[in-house]
Amino acid sequence: MEFGITLFTSDRGITPAAAARAVERFGFDSFYVPEHTHIPVRRDAAHPQTGDESLPDDRYMRTLDPWVALGTCASVTERIRLGTAVALPVEHDPITLAKTIATLDHLSGGRVTLGVGYGWNLDELTDHGVPIAKRRTMLREYLEGMQALWSQQEASYEGEFLSFGPSWAWPKTIQQPRVPVIVGAAGNEKNFKWIARAADGWMTTPIEQDIDDNVLLLRKIWADAGREGSPRIVVLDRKPVPETLARWEDLGVDEVVYGMPDADEPTVVAYLEKLAGKLDRSPAAH
Repeated sequence: MEFGITLFTSDRGITPAAAARAVERFGFDSFYVPEHTHIPVRRDAAHPQTGDESLPDDRYMRTLDPWVALGTCASVTERIRLGTAVALPVEHDPITLAKTIATLDHLSGGRVTLGVGYGWNLDELTDHGVPIAKRRTMLREYLEGMQALWSQQEASYEGEFLSFGPSWAWPKTIQQPRVPVIVGAAGNEKNFKWIARAADGWMTTPIEQDIDDNVLLLRKIWADAGREGSPRIVVLDRKPVPETLARWEDLGVDEVVYGMPDADEPTVVAYLEKLAGKLDRSPAAH
């Protein structure tokens, strides 16, 4: 079982590059960043954690662009995977986004993981012209169209929300036919059927800890859909509990991810060093 770190990036505290460098140095396997283009001041959408329009953290309105942030991380690391937890592809032009992600995968040596969400902040999506009732269809088409650009010599795609004729686009992603796509969403049958159709794995929500039954359900839906192998399971955890980690490993969880503070660099480095010790992750072991 692997261990990763996520930084809720902001314009304060440690930079993503410095954080990623420390994450790699202390023997972790991956580094994730989130995405919000903006946060409308007036919102009707409730946050999944607070249950109303209030935000649990003011960093939601201060997040850095994930792809620029991960580009800086790629330039100072060699081993760790670089991912999003989560990105919102429907807020972008998918042809341009495909180029951005392919470039990052190319320059990082094939280390990108694309964590995606449907988007809880409906007001944010509305500002981008996303049809709320069809945002899942839109996301699926964007992922399919981007995969075509990443993998086909002359790519084309025809859908409701994305269409383009035969086109050339390089670089191709090093990972083929696409970078791994992991969906961050609540564990339920509807989301798992979407994952089995359009993605490669599931990332739990931060408030979801009792995952045993859901992991089994996802694997059943995955197999019933005719998918080979097993879906990747990534769990967002608050703090390491040995008994829980042992249970998750027996369950076949692939990766457990922990958050870090967006404090100054010495504070974050000290935090990572302590966490690495608890997880028996050390530079000497890698």
